[in-house]
Amino acid sequence: MPVLLVLIILPLIEIALFIAVGGWLGLWPTLALVVLGALAGVLILQGQSERAAQMMQRGLRGVSPGTFMARGAFRALGGILLILPGFFTDAIGLILLIPPVQRLILRTLGRGMNVTTVHVHRRGDIIDGDYEVHEPDADTRPEHRIDGPHGH
Repeated sequence: MPVLLVLIILPLIEIALFIAVGGWLGLWPTLALVVLGALAGVLILQGQSERAAQMMQRGLRGVSPGTFMARGAFRALGGILLILPGFFTDAIGLILLIPPVQRLILRTLGRGMNVTTVHVHRRGDIIDGDYEVHEPDADTRPEHRIDGPHGH
């Protein structure tokens, strides 16, 4: 239901903003802003694609894979939102490109996540691995899980 609500409300917000901005700036400057936003989105996506290819060739060098992926995801999502026609999606896309906002979102999302550490050792064709799962608060302890304390 929330997705359906967003799909109904988002176009209404965009239409209202088009009318307001068009009334304030006029038709051609409004259309120019929409086209410039889309071009900026395309450039951001191209830049992200090139950045990812360079990082894959050179290696991450001091950047954790998670940080690299998160920054790339924010840039890609921001670029896509800029490509979509509308001032509301453009504003959200631009906000997602701001590093302090990215860190805030990641910290907020990270509070409810499990952290898993994986250690992989490779010897020829044999891959030996260890992992460690850190569960957050009491809600995830076995006695509080739906499937019971024994995992049944």
